[in-house]
Amino acid sequence: MSKKSRKTKKEKVRELEKKEEGKLEELRKAVLEPSEYVARLIEELRLHEKLPTVLVNSIRSIVLAKYGAKPDEEKIKQEFENLVGLASRIYESMKPLEDTLPRSIMDELLSKLLDAAYRYSIGDDELARIREDVRQSYLRAIVEPGEPVGTVAAQSIGEPSTQMTLRTFHFAGVRELNVTLGLPRLIELVDAKRKPETPIMEIFLTDEYKHDLNTALAIARKIEYTNLEAITASAEVDLITESIVIRIDKEMLEDKGLTVDDVVDSLSKSKALAGRVRVSDEDPMTIIVEVPKTQAHISKILKFRERLLKVKIKGVKGIKKVILQRRFNPQTGKHEYVLLTEGSNLAEILSIPQVDHRRTRTNDIHEIERVLGIEAARQALINEMMNTLREQGLEVDVRHVMLVADLMTWSGMVRQIGRHGIVGEKRSVLARAAFEVTTKQLFDASASGELDSLGGVAENIIVGQLIPFGTSLVQLKTSPRLLARGGNSQ
Repeated sequence: MSKKSRKTKKEKVRELEKKEEGKLEELRKAVLEPSEYVARLIEELRLHEKLPTVLVNSIRSIVLAKYGAKPDEEKIKQEFENLVGLASRIYESMKPLEDTLPRSIMDELLSKLLDAAYRYSIGDDELARIREDVRQSYLRAIVEPGEPVGTVAAQSIGEPSTQMTLRTFHFAGVRELNVTLGLPRLIELVDAKRKPETPIMEIFLTDEYKHDLNTALAIARKIEYTNLEAITASAEVDLITESIVIRIDKEMLEDKGLTVDDVVDSLSKSKALAGRVRVSDEDPMTIIVEVPKTQAHISKILKFRERLLKVKIKGVKGIKKVILQRRFNPQTGKHEYVLLTEGSNLAEILSIPQVDHRRTRTNDIHEIERVLGIEAARQALINEMMNTLREQGLEVDVRHVMLVADLMTWSGMVRQIGRHGIVGEKRSVLARAAFEVTTKQLFDASASGELDSLGGVAENIIVGQLIPFGTSLVQLKTSPRLLARGGNSQ
């Protein structure tokens, strides 16, 4: 066989290999996940340039909710194109409102309209009527000058709050974790308590790790606070050798993802125990800790034993328990792993590289203020209050809650609504006395010679005058001389 024919055979083999690679590439493209395929369609049609982001996200959510578990590219593409046409028609109809409505209200309107138009047929005439109704409703909803917004907000939040359950604990999807809700939670928020009764965190992971069970479990074990007592079966004092014999619970050790060497290393980090911790030669699950000479007395040894059991082995301070949850995310059409914690330590949790700092949250408002600032604390107050009301089936306009949150945070720190906070700082003596400790407020004001200008609502009601709102807010002044001069000129 000639050299030329052998070369031809090699070329044929290479051609066949290229064809196989091409087929594999086509096959790989054909089995794209629904979320990846939808993302590719969005890029191809350049939707972010044509439609607002809220409509693009709504289209993605609707398609993935319907076909996330049934990958069918033809049906996905057809549904996607129908939704794009529908969203474009809605956006063109509502576009005149962009100069009138705030961005948040406009986004909510577009999202809800797309959802309604997808479920029910909505014509152009109906969209035009909806547009005008929204415009008129928004203009009517703008607060009139002189409106007593504080009184309206207090009534709007206070009245439905009386319908709340007095004592409520909600299990957040798991039996082991309870969360204070209802009236106790609302009182916690408006009183700006330093620590919530049941501090919790929702920890979301970054895109790279949120679908991986092993990584989620590893992070859960890493952040759950574990001291020596949690993994100890028994801790006995040996007075003869002046040592403490610690028998490790094997099951608990495995559950926490630790080894005996990890425990020895953690204990040895203490200067007082350096070189005094070793594993027993007879039992690999037993650790012997020699008591320092300064503690070599029977009463001191027992106290030393108690302190030893409290030594940190691993974890984040404040995170007592971590529970792993698997949740469906409608935006991506996939399930992801979320960590729920009993206890809160926002600063340390956000420093973990695998944690998604944009979505992770805590219900401790003061911790949010310390770590993320006052604006984040204000938004957290709004979210927590609205969630508490909604979980009780109560609908309160968010503007009332926003006014309360603004009042609690405008000074740059979170303050309570009470005599030690906002009400206690009112300039009006009568307004302070009308709230709490009436006699003390009046005596203190008398002793310091305070004056009350009667500029608010409560103090004017007390003295029987018209309250300064609506038409009573307007004060007209005139001069008899001017009136007389006007009369002569006529």
